[in-house]
Amino acid sequence: QVQLVESGGGLVQAGGSLRLSCAASERTFSLNLMAWFRQAPGKEREFVARIMGSNGITRYADSVKGRFAIARDNAKTTVSLQMNNLKPEDTAVYYCAGGPGFNYDYWGQGTQVTVSS
Repeated sequence: QVQLVESGGGLVQAGGSLRLSCAASERTFSLNLMAWFRQAPGKEREFVARIMGSNGITRYADSVKGRFAIARDNAKTTVSLQMNNLKPEDTAVYYCAGGPGFNYDYWGQGTQVTVSS
């Protein structure tokens, strides 16, 4: 069973930056699909960004395009999410997810990101 552990959340002012990290219990090259999701209070969990291990192709939610960047380091079994120009509406619990194929089989416990106005 693969375990994913997120870190790097916190409180930041609007316009600031945070970098989230997701550490996997095994090498991420075995997890073809890695992604970040988020869930704001009272809302459903939503997709933020994903990256494929086979070709490095990334995809972003429209709400974060140009501000967030996902990257993976297979040698270090980590996936990161660089978040710039943060907005109050980015406040949420951020989750790392991944799987060997094209499904999100594994999920982390989440890390809180709070953006103050």
